Amino acid sequence: MSGLGFSVLDVFADPYTVVPQLTARLRIDDDSGERVHTIVLRCQVRIEPQRRHYDDTERDGLRGLFGERDRWTDTLRPFLWMQCDTTVQGFTGTTEADLALPCTYDFDVIGSRYLHALRDGEVPLTLLFSGTVFTKGSKGFGVRQVPWDCEARYLMPVAVWRRMIACHYPNSGWIRLDQDVLDRMADFRARRGLISWDETVSTLLTEMGEVVS
Repeated sequence: MSGLGFSVLDVFADPYTVVPQLTARLRIDDDSGERVHTIVLRCQVRIEPQRRHYDDTERDGLRGLFGERDRWTDTLRPFLWMQCDTTVQGFTGTTEADLALPCTYDFDVIGSRYLHALRDGEVPLTLLFSGTVFTKGSKGFGVRQVPWDCEARYLMPVAVWRRMIACHYPNSGWIRLDQDVLDRMADFRARRGLISWDETVSTLLTEMGEVVS
């Protein structure tokens, strides 16, 4: 059976979105000879951390995810970053399409914690595709599935991620706290007469003996 082929031409930060978003520019090849009316495309984006090198600073930052360095042979495994979808307009043979990759800086999400720890270099991505292809030919409309083995690899520069985050969260970030913890933090801040949340957290870290730069 003739099938589809996918490749990633680029991944770039979109500075004009309300929430953080990357955009993947896809090339799609179809060798069936049919007119593709539309594709309802789904995608799983996976990060493959075992495919890159880490310096000492990055290893320290990733300890909370993968454990000590001597365990990385077992713990450094691909993980799901996000799931997304798009609709590809009609074409014959070859086309290009944009796939929106909505992102978050929530540190409860493993992808955000991983990317935050990286200083430079590239992020090894694998995009796994599925979905439905609607065709239009001399015999009318047809339907077929995107083959299960359609995937594409891409090395996304860490700088692209950092540029996107800096656009939406300049020199800042955020963490989510349970309500009771937030209440205790607010009470601590009020009792100490602290001006900001930065000062509140810095004071707590200092009293715990942690170095605050």
